[in-house]
Amino acid sequence: MRKPDKKEHINLFFSAFLIIAFIVCANFFAQFTATMDTIPGQLITVAVYAVFGLLLFYATRVGDGKAIKRFSPLTLIILVLPSLLIIVASLAPFMPLHDLLAANKLSNDLSLITSLAAVAIGYGIPYSFFSGFELAVDGEEEEEQNDTATAVLSGGVEEDILDALEAEEAEEEEAVLQNMDISYEE
Repeated sequence: MRKPDKKEHINLFFSAFLIIAFIVCANFFAQFTATMDTIPGQLITVAVYAVFGLLLFYATRVGDGKAIKRFSPLTLIILVLPSLLIIVASLAPFMPLHDLLAANKLSNDLSLITSLAAVAIGYGIPYSFFSGFELAVDGEEEEEQNDTATAVLSGGVEEDILDALEAEEAEEEEAVLQNMDISYEE
């Protein structure tokens, strides 16, 4: 594993700063939405937490190269759909488990489970479509890898084995041709 360079250290610092700043903003929005009506205030809070999950996704993506676009139905089924169900059940009074997941009636805050579900949905949606990184190989490194691959394949024991196989095949063909010549002469 290689050491991170100066640019990567700066990116890590800004990622950490961005997440801490967003936590402060989320607290501000939570206090602001506490004074609003129940459903619109909770929807704004859910959206803020979902954006926080999205920021966590991009801040924790580690790897060299570009993101691999890959659809992961398992992540969608295990993480995103249950999170969506929790959010809808906490907001809609006709859903099962609404009483358990609903906001605190006195302070109009989201329940802890609903807050975590909002973060999980913000993290899970992009993770369902971008789940890894592809290594970026420079042109020089790629040429060196090709040269070493061909150098290993040419010469040495492998070439001796291939030469011996070719010689055996040539001898077998010669023997077959000689047998054919003998049969035609008779």
